[in-house]
Amino acid sequence: MRAHNDLELVSPEKQRVLRPSAIQIERELEVLTQLMDNQFRVPILDWRFGFNAIIDLIPEFGDIATTLVALYILVSAVRYRVPKITLLRMGLNIGIYFVGGIVPFVGYLFDVWWKPNVRNLDLLRRRATVSAAEAKQGRKSDWLFVSLIIGGIIALFFGSVMLTIVFWWYLATHLQFGF
Repeated sequence: MRAHNDLELVSPEKQRVLRPSAIQIERELEVLTQLMDNQFRVPILDWRFGFNAIIDLIPEFGDIATTLVALYILVSAVRYRVPKITLLRMGLNIGIYFVGGIVPFVGYLFDVWWKPNVRNLDLLRRRATVSAAEAKQGRKSDWLFVSLIIGGIIALFFGSVMLTIVFWWYLATHLQFGF
């Protein structure tokens, strides 16, 4: 049973709802976010970056690996019973990160700036409805919804692979390099 001090009274339109005021997120999600997005600091500029920026230097593999880490935070959000609109926003953050990272050179700078893990952890903190102790499993409808989001991100991946193949095929067949 929750203590009275842990509950906050919210009254939207003459209706009283009890909601936990402070949700404790699992420590490993916070550590993972810190490592991936904010672990290192550039001293004079006070810019922060993490292993996302370093791993993204590896062409194609880096984008896939860092997107998988971001998807782990999205899947964790289901256990905290985050509303579906928030899950969609989290998926959109990951999709924007993936698509932005595909662009050569500029995409790398975009990836360092966008920080999807920090954005998604902030959303998770604000919108979680159960504590870490209560977050043993999510609802089936939430799992299905997140599966659709992940399917969309996988479709983005295969679309980017096909676009790369078409680009190189066009260059190989339509340009003469003087050989």
